Amino acid sequence: MENFLRKAKDSSRILSTLKPETKSDVLKKMAENLEKHQDNILKANKIDIDAGHIAALPESLMDRLTLTPERIHDMSRSLKEIAALGEPTGRILDGWVTPGGLKIEKVSVPIGVIGIIYESRPNVTSDTAALCFKSGNVCILKGGKEAKNSNIAIAKILQETLVACQLPKELISLLPDYSREGIAQLITMDQFVDLIIPRGGAALIKYVSEHSNIPVIKHDKGLCHIFLDESASISQASKIAVNAKCQRTGVCNAMETLLVHQNIAPKALPELKNAFDAMGTKLLGCEQTRKIIDILPATEEDFCTEYLDNILSIKVVANLEEAINHINHYGSGHSDAILSESYANAERFLNEVDSACVYVNASTRFTDGAEFGFGAEVGISTSKIHARGPMGIHDLTTYKYKLYGQGNIR
Repeated sequence: MENFLRKAKDSSRILSTLKPETKSDVLKKMAENLEKHQDNILKANKIDIDAGHIAALPESLMDRLTLTPERIHDMSRSLKEIAALGEPTGRILDGWVTPGGLKIEKVSVPIGVIGIIYESRPNVTSDTAALCFKSGNVCILKGGKEAKNSNIAIAKILQETLVACQLPKELISLLPDYSREGIAQLITMDQFVDLIIPRGGAALIKYVSEHSNIPVIKHDKGLCHIFLDESASISQASKIAVNAKCQRTGVCNAMETLLVHQNIAPKALPELKNAFDAMGTKLLGCEQTRKIIDILPATEEDFCTEYLDNILSIKVVANLEEAINHINHYGSGHSDAILSESYANAERFLNEVDSACVYVNASTRFTDGAEFGFGAEVGISTSKIHARGPMGIHDLTTYKYKLYGQGNIR
């Protein structure tokens, strides 16, 4: 492990010298090679899919694991979009001259070596590798064992592209040890790794956060809410709510709880039930909800659950205040929305809900690096320091101060 990480750390010096246009050209070649070697990726993915069926993995996990020609094309397109982004490093963020004549510049620089630990989604391998490369960071990728063959196939294509461009393959490194012990060792190697980004289940996030010697940015669960305010358009609300829950149920930006203002509930809930019934959604509701529509009861535990499935909890609330309190208590600080025609209520919701992404009259499904214009994301941070929400190339930089003097002494 130490030798593996030392090689990665040493390669970061080469990456820091690359011109922006060189990095963009390499990323474009990576994008072309992903599509060129699509058959190899799909063959490797089939091995993982077959093993997943034997292991009876949940349907939501199988969906995230599965690659298709369309998804590989999307992976390639993401790399091209990242290549086209502006250079994130070397930007002068601020500058001034002190009274003593010392010129100071605050300049963006790469973080260094970033360890990314993730589960199930093989496209994360190419997305995160590209974002790190563009921002001048070496990445150590640790994917889940359920996607092992897919990740190896993708990483091999990216590494072969680096070598063909006379760059060290260690700039994009795939951790060879898939065991828990491998993670345990990685997260204590602070002499080689500058940042750890875990994205996955609650158990993984908890383990890494508690045992890492390296700074951690958590990409935790998405217990997302939509609040249907009393002034909302019911027809628009129905469309948004169904999209937020059903468009793709096994992702972190899908809605898990719907809150409905008591004044609109008698009219809105029957229409919402019809819309969700048409999508096969299992509905669970509070006592007041069940007086209006015939659904199963929701427990306290349900309001704390990220289902990642076609299941939705519903609660009737007395007012905006109760909705905000519910979200701040039960939510995970990921993405929450209000559907309202009241400017005052919308602004209060935006200001008082303590989440990375807060929406007015839109689906929570937009919390995504590509949708934000980042090309892709390393993940969606639920931490408050140093980055929050979808993490793109600018969130993978830090800064240094450059100070210019003319013989200045203190």
